[in-house]
Amino acid sequence: MKNSDISSAPATPPASSEPARKSFALQGRTVGLDPRTHAVRPDLADVRLAEYVFAPHYAAPLPYRTNAPVTLREGRPIGSAVLAELRSGETFEVLELAGGNAWGIAPNLGLVGYCDAGLLERVQ
Repeated sequence: MKNSDISSAPATPPASSEPARKSFALQGRTVGLDPRTHAVRPDLADVRLAEYVFAPHYAAPLPYRTNAPVTLREGRPIGSAVLAELRSGETFEVLELAGGNAWGIAPNLGLVGYCDAGLLERVQ
């Protein structure tokens, strides 16, 4: 099969209306952060931690609200250790939605964990 020089991907990213991002220099060792209180996993980290830890991907937290009482768990599986119970109407900052679970931060408690994504609604 012959390879073409034509690509569907743009050569440069489209211009953004957002201000230029602060640059970060990789200096020294990555700081060890507690994953129970800092949104850091081997594959993903909260963008607000970019100057403290290196991760393959960063995510900006999106504000959600619980629409019913929600169990905050340590891991994805339903049987994972329970970290806390979030009341209906509490804020949950989502960094990842996958497989019916949301991973993020309960800012009122300062805890990071997983919860049922079906019990969350996006705050506009």
